[in-house]
This record gives sequence, C-alpha cells and structure tokens, in this order.
Amino acid sequence: MSEEKPWPDSIRAGECEQHEPLVRRVLAPNPSPYTFTGTQTWIVGAGSDVAVIDPGPTGSGLSIGDPADINGTGHVDAILRATEGQRVAAILCTHTHRDHSPAAAPLKEATGAPIIGCAPLALSDDGPRADSAFDPDYSPDRVLTDGERISGDGWTLEAVATPGHTSNHLCFGLVESGALFTGDHVMAWSTSVVSPPDGDMAAYMASLSKLYDREDRVYYPAHGPAVTKPRQLVRGMLGHRKQRERQILRELEKGTSVIPDMVKHMYKGLDPRLNGAAGRSVLAHLIDLRTRGIVRAHDEEWELA
Repeated sequence: MSEEKPWPDSIRAGECEQHEPLVRRVLAPNPSPYTFTGTQTWIVGAGSDVAVIDPGPTGSGLSIGDPADINGTGHVDAILRATEGQRVAAILCTHTHRDHSPAAAPLKEATGAPIIGCAPLALSDDGPRADSAFDPDYSPDRVLTDGERISGDGWTLEAVATPGHTSNHLCFGLVESGALFTGDHVMAWSTSVVSPPDGDMAAYMASLSKLYDREDRVYYPAHGPAVTKPRQLVRGMLGHRKQRERQILRELEKGTSVIPDMVKHMYKGLDPRLNGAAGRSVLAHLIDLRTRGIVRAHDEEWELA
C-alpha cells in the first residue's frame, strides 16, 4: 500500500468524462479508504453500441453493514445517462468484489445486455475461498478466458487473465487504442491488497510480470488516475513487493513473529483503518515464502525455516 496520489477536484460521482475517442468514465459514489475516490466504470465505444466495464456497487452505503465502499446510489442511472442513444452490448467485470460487480444485474435488467468476463468465484473442497468483500450473487452469461475477445461497433476487447488480487481477476485490452483496463490489479494511487486464501502473492507477481511483457499504451484502473507509463509503474510495483518480502525476512530475523507487529514496523504512517488490509498482504507474502521453504508457521507465529 502506498501514499495516496492527488486527484483533481473536478471529478464528481455520476458525471461522464471522455478520456479518449473510444473511452469514457463514470465515477461511482463510493469513496473510501479502500476505493480512493470511488469505483470507475469504463464505457468503451463511440458508435452504435458500447461495452461497460466494472458496473460498480449497488448498496446504499448508509447503514450498519452497508459501508461506504459499496455505495452505489444512482450509479446505474448515471451509466444509463452516459450511454443514452447507444446499445449496451456487453457488461464486463474484472472480478467479483462488491465494489465492482453487483451493479451488473440491475444494468442487465435495464438494458438486456449480457454479463461477460470473469468467472464466478470458485469454491474449494474445504469451504469457500471468498471473504466478505466478494459478490455472492454474480452470475455471468459468458466467462472469458485469457486471450478471448469480444467486439462491437468500432471496438474490440481482449481478456487478459491476471490472477493474484483475486483468483478470477481479468484485465481487458482495447485492441484499437492500446489501452488496458486493469481493474484492481494495477492502480496508480495504491498497491493492490492480496488477501488469502483467494488472493495469491505468487500469482500476483506472475501477473505483474505478464503485464510488464506487454506493450500497452495506457492503463485505466478501477480506482485512481490513468497510468501513462505502464511498464515503469509495473517495474516499480514488482520492486515494491520484493522490498516488502525483504522487510518481512528482516522482521523475522529480529524475532518479530506475529503479523500485527510486522505491520506496525513496516507500514509507518498507514491509515489505521487499513491495518487489516496490510496484514492480509503480509500474510500473502508469508504464505508464498512458506511455499518456497523459506519460513514456517506455528499457529499464528512465524519464523525462518
């Protein structure tokens, strides 16, 4: 997790902003420590039809158990206004977190468009891999695998499998312009949370390396500003994760054995509301290190192997 980047004051939830000829964005009204200014729904296409990427949340964000990050009040209506006069041909979801996919169902009901993209979350034999951030009602009409494409009037989107943040995470490449819609896999405002058991650090690092080997012109993430130097950012993110791993190993060498103490030592100045998320990412690193035979665990205490 990193220091937040500045974001223009002009951005308002519900407004449609043009980013390039084929790309528009509508911001959901769900700012929070986890979502920055809110979830960004991307609209692709300038002709008779469009694709909608990450339709966003549907909660009210006003009651206990309905926190700010899932506030979707008026967001589907904002998407419909932004696409007025065009047919919504596809509703795509990068993954099934509650700030990304729940609005797919009401948007489908309003437009008749199919829900396409990531798979529903897989359940393991020993119980669900999901945490409370997942959307249990996500039901796609079509699941895309790595390299599959869908197209419309003047646009083509290609699925890029990027597991790590979640096991079902996809990015979508816009073939015509070289843009990549990165969901929560790569963001400029913060590093992604990798939360086990569904989040997997080894998979996340492999997915970052996969993006580094691509030649995308710009990234449009689900939160925060566009990334205009993609490979430079990805290189920095890979280095950041390797630095975190070295920090963890130094903490273990000093005798720090529990994750909350590691977070306290490693994440100086972190918003206390994000301590839990930081701890999940530390756990993901530790699980990866254990798989590689470098550390071992006894209950909730960790040590060098």
